[in-house]
Amino acid sequence: MKHLSPTCQLNRWPGLVLITILTSLNLTPAQAQDSAFTERRTAFPCLFCRRPGPPQLEPQAGRWKTWVLSSGAQLRLPAPPDGLSQEVEIRNLITRARRRDAAALNAIGFWDSGPPGYRWNEIAVDLLVRNNITGPRSARILSLLNVAIYDATIAAWDSKYVYNRPRPSEVNSLVAPAIPVPNSPSYPSEHAAAASAAAAVLGYLFPNDATTYANQAQECAESRLNAGVQFPSDVSAGMELGRKVAELVIAWARTDGSDAVFTGTIPTGPGFWRGTNPVTPLAGTWRTWVIASGSEFRSPPPPAFDSAQLAQELAEVKNFPRPVPASGANFSTTRAAYFWQGNTAKLWNDILTTKLFEYQLDRNPPRAARAYALMSVAAHDGLIACWDGKYTYWAARPNMIDPSIVTLFPNPGHPTYPSAHAMFDGPYSAVLGYLFPRDADYLTAQAREGGESRLWAGIHFRSDIEAGLQIGRAVGQKVVEWAKSDGSQ
Repeated sequence: MKHLSPTCQLNRWPGLVLITILTSLNLTPAQAQDSAFTERRTAFPCLFCRRPGPPQLEPQAGRWKTWVLSSGAQLRLPAPPDGLSQEVEIRNLITRARRRDAAALNAIGFWDSGPPGYRWNEIAVDLLVRNNITGPRSARILSLLNVAIYDATIAAWDSKYVYNRPRPSEVNSLVAPAIPVPNSPSYPSEHAAAASAAAAVLGYLFPNDATTYANQAQECAESRLNAGVQFPSDVSAGMELGRKVAELVIAWARTDGSDAVFTGTIPTGPGFWRGTNPVTPLAGTWRTWVIASGSEFRSPPPPAFDSAQLAQELAEVKNFPRPVPASGANFSTTRAAYFWQGNTAKLWNDILTTKLFEYQLDRNPPRAARAYALMSVAAHDGLIACWDGKYTYWAARPNMIDPSIVTLFPNPGHPTYPSAHAMFDGPYSAVLGYLFPRDADYLTAQAREGGESRLWAGIHFRSDIEAGLQIGRAVGQKVVEWAKSDGSQ
């Protein structure tokens, strides 16, 4: 008699178990392919549980602290369908897989690139650049967008691990995924939740294009079905969840004070900013996410107009070489000044996205959404604090005091102190340094260069830059403290 090795005997067990189950159900293996098997297989649920694999993705993320939701459980979804309803969904996915064409594959690849919020941040940043939206209004848009995506993601994760629904291809091997299957429960769809939340917020902010964003959200949701990685009910639940989160974010936005109209007067006299239509002079009073108010970190007054310190700083700005075209020793500073003159939100968003890929967080939706939200919130609150100082002091730009100073580009339409660029760079580097610690020195250097570039361009004093960086670091540290207690550790 031929004996089987222990390994061979072990490998026989799954087949023996299946034969035993089919026999008990009075089915042959061929009959098991029939849809009637679906109705009877629930008698043996363990056979259809999630297959063993790597640890599941962030199973506790549904408990992380949220921004507009009271918790991830606030919008917990009802249980997903199963039985015959799920079998109908399986057939839908099998049919979709057979009909995949080039257009479907392109959409799958587009929306599966990076975490669920990646494409929506790219869309939003492109809007900022094309419409020349900068300063507090830029920061407000990105913070609302990323708070919505983050809270929708956390709410989705709450329901995911309450129900632990397997992915379609884990339920039926005839479903052929077009992309790697995420190692998290299927219900609800995280991409649909993020897309629905993002589209609704962008539609509120840019109502003329609301239909475009809604169509993009639908395309994103459809891509998950065509990819074979989620059920139709996962997608519909995710879309509804995202819409509900967006409603709360929009309600928050409607009361943030950003629609207030400036009716004050611009001060006049030596040392004061000169111009018309100052940019968002009331932004320092807008509602904040983390800091108590725009005045929490208000800078001390800038150097007096007739002080020796201002005279020294004015000389530094005036004597700094900035010939055009740049050459020789001043080439690098002029180049940096033009680089950082670009849309600051885009520059730092690109840095964040790169780090998400480098740290392999592009396939971790909760971590990626958290990073985008923390950075956006820090920039938003930092700019509100900066604008508080700008319109408290109304300080003049260097060439408003000495018209012989030639700048590399025109002055922005707001007072000089504190520097908004330097402030922007402070919280960005602080938050990203916390999230990506091995790059902290690089990020700090980037922030310092971004701030210094404003002096190199001739549009800021050194005291403006130092005040901006100080505000940015203070706000950034407060956001980091919030993050350290958000439950993600």
